[in-house]
Amino acid sequence: MTRELTVRRIPILALAVLVAGCSGSRPERVSDTASTPSASSPTYRIAVIPKATSLQFWKSVHAGADRAARELGHVEIIWKGPAQESNTAGQIEVVRNMITQRVDGICLAPNHSEALVSVVLEANDERIPVVVFDSGLGKGAEVVSYVASDNPHGGKIAAERLAEVLGSEGDVILLRYRAGSESTGEREEGFLETIARFPKLRVLSSDQYGEATALEAMQKATQLLVRHRDEVEGVFAVCEPNCHGMLEALEQSGLAGKVKFVAFDPSDILIKAMESGKVHGIVVQDPVNIGYRAVQTIVQHLQGRPVESRVGTGEYVATPENMQTERFRSLLYPALFGD
Repeated sequence: MTRELTVRRIPILALAVLVAGCSGSRPERVSDTASTPSASSPTYRIAVIPKATSLQFWKSVHAGADRAARELGHVEIIWKGPAQESNTAGQIEVVRNMITQRVDGICLAPNHSEALVSVVLEANDERIPVVVFDSGLGKGAEVVSYVASDNPHGGKIAAERLAEVLGSEGDVILLRYRAGSESTGEREEGFLETIARFPKLRVLSSDQYGEATALEAMQKATQLLVRHRDEVEGVFAVCEPNCHGMLEALEQSGLAGKVKFVAFDPSDILIKAMESGKVHGIVVQDPVNIGYRAVQTIVQHLQGRPVESRVGTGEYVATPENMQTERFRSLLYPALFGD
């Protein structure tokens, strides 16, 4: 293979930002003995604050949160977050706004594990309970529960799939996401710990970050593919924008389909790429279930019922071989099954 790699300019697709707002006075809470809402029960106003609103994953979380609200009854969801996961300051502002509105509870996916601690402490001071979902929060603030996939296990099964398609030997690249993102950091470490168990798999690079957008990830992935073009045989990227950037870089380099690619979190782009042989596995979470269980857990707490401190929501590997089964179609296309 030659070491030259030509990069063409790519179009950046504009993603719609879904924002919802609400106002009103804070209702009284029902008694500890309440288990299901009655006709006279107050409405709980629950703020559900994702890392971002523009990606398919978060839209599926929203579908799950809405489904929980409908099933529970007398629950109003306020869905609001920054457009991009890199906007930590914007997410902090949203949380503060929800505290000011005196919502009954907050479900929060921190886009930075440490930076969001102080604003959750503000919620604690106002006695507004917080359920953290998808990605963990650093120490120092009180949360009711953590609802999420087992991210180290997600990284583990990604490594096992990459080892499987490579025949347990070859040279691989890990493209990291962003420093401070706990969920993706756990996936990365789970991947590396598992790859180390295969003596004939060598990691060429594991310290480069793609950052928050597909364009940034494409640029970093391109640099890695230029550097390791004559060696790389497999790659792992750890979240939706990260994977889109890696796929674009592989396509532009002429390596798509030749280099084995395991992705994390499905999108229409990645699913089509798996159908055409350019992606060899996608680790899928259950984002509808994440949103559903987060809302269910905060309402359960508000009703005075006990909740688990850690709620797991599952993670699996979709492959070209299983992607047409009903189970995996529901995970690959979660928005279609959210209702």
